[in-house]
Amino acid sequence: MNTLTFKINSRIRELEGSATLAITARAKELKAQGSDIVNFAAGEPDFDTPDSIKEAAIKAIKEGFTKYTPSIGTIELRKAIAQKLEKDNHLTYSPSQIAVSCGAKHSIFNIIQVLADEEDEVLIPSPYWVSYPEMVKIAGARSTFIPTTVQAQFKMTADQLVKYISPKTRILILNSPSNPTGMVYSKEELAALAEICVRHNIFVISDEIYEKLIYDTTGYCSIASLGKAIYDLTVTVNGVSKAYSMTGWRIGYCAGPQEIIEYINKFQDHTTSNPASISQMAALAALEESQEKVSAMREEFKKRRDLMASCLKKIPQVNFLIPQGAFYIFCDFSKYGDSALLAKRILDETKVAVIPGDSFGAKGFLRLSFATSQERIEEGCARIAEWIKRS
Repeated sequence: MNTLTFKINSRIRELEGSATLAITARAKELKAQGSDIVNFAAGEPDFDTPDSIKEAAIKAIKEGFTKYTPSIGTIELRKAIAQKLEKDNHLTYSPSQIAVSCGAKHSIFNIIQVLADEEDEVLIPSPYWVSYPEMVKIAGARSTFIPTTVQAQFKMTADQLVKYISPKTRILILNSPSNPTGMVYSKEELAALAEICVRHNIFVISDEIYEKLIYDTTGYCSIASLGKAIYDLTVTVNGVSKAYSMTGWRIGYCAGPQEIIEYINKFQDHTTSNPASISQMAALAALEESQEKVSAMREEFKKRRDLMASCLKKIPQVNFLIPQGAFYIFCDFSKYGDSALLAKRILDETKVAVIPGDSFGAKGFLRLSFATSQERIEEGCARIAEWIKRS
């Protein structure tokens, strides 16, 4: 019997699957089988999308706004994004400098495909979001990881950055607040990094998707706001997924130099075309309405963060920093063995889903999401603590 063989593209063959999605899928499978799963793996808010945003989508459907839009989004949505960036981030962009895509992940993918050529180097501080290196692989470029430390609050310094720059360095990816660590770069820290990037003509992808979820500081700084030179080298990325609990609506956006956005437009023309027209109308409503619900969600996340931290402090030999933003606590469980195996055992034996740090470039760590109720946080932490006591 003949066996079919397939030649898979070498870049695709080398891709690693998402540990976050894999564990989340396994947790859902166990839940469907009747297990009482505590989900600390979630990369999305557990709050429902606000009704006013849903109503905007329903209105769009009823009024027949169900056709193609421009590939990079409607002019109305791009104007609203421009207004948001100016008001919140002190960034001035015209609508023609903004591209709307199918989520912030899609925006980052597009930017890397446009800016990174084969053999170019992309600098990525570690720990990092799992998808960055895989996107770089697809572009044929190479990731260079800059290790950070707990002592430096998992933040890269300007001195570190200089040491990792080579003649092939093309892009630096910054994620603040960070997934998985929750750390936030200060204005002073960003200014030092910006000076280096300008000196060496390095593009910056500034992933700001968790911008609205910051807990212990009143100020947030976008690196592109620190002067024209770094503004001209930065593509700022954001979206509605985290701030408005709209992960499934798939709307993200980027803003940057006109020429880069024009190439992203061409690229998107031939890949996805436009983001869903209905989702765009929902995103427009999210940006234009009162932000009170965002503030309320942030306050609840802060309470959950503090609760989870207090519970985790009771587990011996588990260390972590209190996150300044996002909704994760990144914990050092290295005293208890390999993190990938540990995550599997915790899920199988305690029915608590956590994400191993390996995929974030941090062996021995586990990422725990507090995007769940206070009751479930207490229950999940208690299960882990009891399991460790027995092990």
